[in-house]
Amino acid sequence: MRVATDIGGTFTDLVYVDENGTIGIDKSSTTPPNFEKGVLDVIKKSGVDQSSISMFIHGTTVIINALTERKGAKTALITTKGFRDVLEIARGNRPDLFNVNYEKPTPFVERYLRREVNERVNYKGEVLRELSTDEVKECIEHFKNEGVEAIAVSFL
Repeated sequence: MRVATDIGGTFTDLVYVDENGTIGIDKSSTTPPNFEKGVLDVIKKSGVDQSSISMFIHGTTVIINALTERKGAKTALITTKGFRDVLEIARGNRPDLFNVNYEKPTPFVERYLRREVNERVNYKGEVLRELSTDEVKECIEHFKNEGVEAIAVSFL
């Protein structure tokens, strides 16, 4: 049996396809902050035999909702040296190219919570510069002092 769940702002949805091609759906309430409870609830409610699940796919719009509403954990970013501001610069996203009054949205991670570390991998996955674990530890200490609750890592 193949099962997919999606945690939304209000409901956690489930779709399944069994070995005969039968499709079933169900939903239960989303249960913040314990989102996994909503997933377990909808599986139980649907009557799916958990031992027969051969594929489980999970998705969520919780992060999209948190981003659009600017809610969620105080987040920091660790990135490859030289790429601290790439997401804020957003060269690939110019929705109003010739509007001189256009203002970019506020970055999701404030600059003082974005740190760089030495590391680099090429397009073949070969290490060009080893990750500096000492720099990572320094970042983590800084983030602890700033009350950070989550850390995103975006390396090349």
